[in-house]
Amino acid sequence: SRGKWEKQRRNRITSPSFIKVTLADTEIKSLGPNHVNVQFSQNYQSDSYSDDVRKLISLQKIDDQWLITQEKTVDLKLNEKQDIPPQEKSYHLVAELEQHNENVSDYTEETPIEEVSTEDEGGILRRRDVPPETVLEERSGSPRHESHQAPPEIDPIARPAEFDREFFGSDPTYPDNVYDVAEQIKIYGGKTPFDEPRPILEWGYPLYSEGALGRTYTTFGEKNLLRPQLLVFGDFRSALAFNDNGNQEIGQLAARLNLNVDLKLTSTERIHMFLRPIDKNNNFLRHEFFGNDHGEFDFVLDGNLEALFFEGDIGAIQSGLTNEWATYDLPIAFGFMPLLFQNGLWVEDAFIGGAFTIPAKNSPKFDISNMDVTFFSGIDKVTSAAIKNADGQIEDSKSNVFGVTTFIETREGYFEGGYGYIDDKRNGGLSDFDYHNLTASWTKRYGGKISNSVPGFWALGQSPSGGNTQTADGFAILIENSLVTHKPLTLIPYANFFVGVDRPQPLIRGNDGILKNTGIAFETDGLTGFPKIDSSGQDVYGFAVGIENLFDLSRQVVFEFATVQPFGGQSETVLGDQYALSARYQHNLNDRWILRADAMIGILDNADNLSGIRLEIRRKF
Repeated sequence: SRGKWEKQRRNRITSPSFIKVTLADTEIKSLGPNHVNVQFSQNYQSDSYSDDVRKLISLQKIDDQWLITQEKTVDLKLNEKQDIPPQEKSYHLVAELEQHNENVSDYTEETPIEEVSTEDEGGILRRRDVPPETVLEERSGSPRHESHQAPPEIDPIARPAEFDREFFGSDPTYPDNVYDVAEQIKIYGGKTPFDEPRPILEWGYPLYSEGALGRTYTTFGEKNLLRPQLLVFGDFRSALAFNDNGNQEIGQLAARLNLNVDLKLTSTERIHMFLRPIDKNNNFLRHEFFGNDHGEFDFVLDGNLEALFFEGDIGAIQSGLTNEWATYDLPIAFGFMPLLFQNGLWVEDAFIGGAFTIPAKNSPKFDISNMDVTFFSGIDKVTSAAIKNADGQIEDSKSNVFGVTTFIETREGYFEGGYGYIDDKRNGGLSDFDYHNLTASWTKRYGGKISNSVPGFWALGQSPSGGNTQTADGFAILIENSLVTHKPLTLIPYANFFVGVDRPQPLIRGNDGILKNTGIAFETDGLTGFPKIDSSGQDVYGFAVGIENLFDLSRQVVFEFATVQPFGGQSETVLGDQYALSARYQHNLNDRWILRADAMIGILDNADNLSGIRLEIRRKF
């Protein structure tokens, strides 16, 4: 039965060898300036099948475009009784498709005329191109076969059913309810296309263009087509801030430009570059109203690259070079590239190195629906707060990093785990600050009432030379919770708790500590030096509780109370208890402009209090 089924399938692919479609007796009825009905008779003939049907097509004019709103088959007997009004035009059209033998097909095309007979060669429409070999080839059933999936498994008792037109009725008709396109759009909330922000440069083809795939090139092979596109996009941030960081008060107007240059090569390969041309080493283009540089204007230009890397897929590249479909995916990246794991808590840095991922694995035995494993390594620009010079400045060129991380979806939850190693390349008295770093987290929603995530970090194995103090030796546990309200996507009360023992460190990131995402009181703005309470998580415990409302996704309001409590009332990094009240407001003024305002008050024991207020405008392009 299997052999018979495959033979029937091959016959359907190569047959029929002749097709003729005749359209005649066309009636055009105007139901108004924006509504037209078109009826015509269609005769279909081939060497294996023929039929005659009468069809009706309704068209409506919506936004200066004629759209087909209905297409159905009508009863021929009913139409025989109708007369064609004299003002209506009648058209006659014939189309034929011929195939001379099973292996070679010759096709030609001639210009059709309005009225021809079935014998008139001038009215024959032939296929424009010879069909590709993959259309006529025999299906092998192998999943590796070119452009085809394996045929479905069929029970040996089952047999393919022969087509019988009597089993199919005409399309339903609704004579009392005229199809209205405008009313159907209302079903989807009245959503219509809008003028979205565009990149400042779009070369090759537009971003998110609709329609058929445009021109491609076989530079990298027929199975990894080149379709180049160059995009330049980013955002411009400008902020007015009044900050009191305890030991310094500054009023300033600062700006920052984030510029992305993206060269897309194929559907999986690209080269990406990131620039920040008007800030350098945390110094931004700015003017101070008061502070140490009162009345001065700092003009900063930076031509250094923040990132430049290649990203692609080895499987797709192999398919193009060998002209055979690869049976695996292996995403890779290398260069001066950014990486982010654990929402930036464990890794958030751009370094010179490489990474590859084993993606989309699963295990029914262990209830794993999806799993990725990523290996990465960096040899320069590795930013770790544990590797500093004698002045306490991070040395990002003095260490290497090696690591592996995994993402596992299992048991209705989400697990992340990783191991990393920082290799201190320095010699002399300030050396041997190498250390191991472990991380694990579990995220899940419980009872439809609370969303919970518990990430943990552990730095160990550091033995500095010369009796120097350890900079990475300890662990931290965060417990992040949010309530599932009647508006689960927009109204989010949250309560996040943490405890850190000794000197926990993330694997690689800047000066921000492990508590960066615990609350808005623990993060600065990356522009004006907005004040924050201690985020190191070293020998402390505490929490952040607050509420966030996103309204209709056009605005954001956050109110938060947070505290940091050092063990014993004081630690090496925190002199005393810290408390903070914070608020944030964001509003997308339109699809290109965003307004953001922040305010905070910090009360610190054994140190000067903190305060800040800022207003930022961001332009996306």
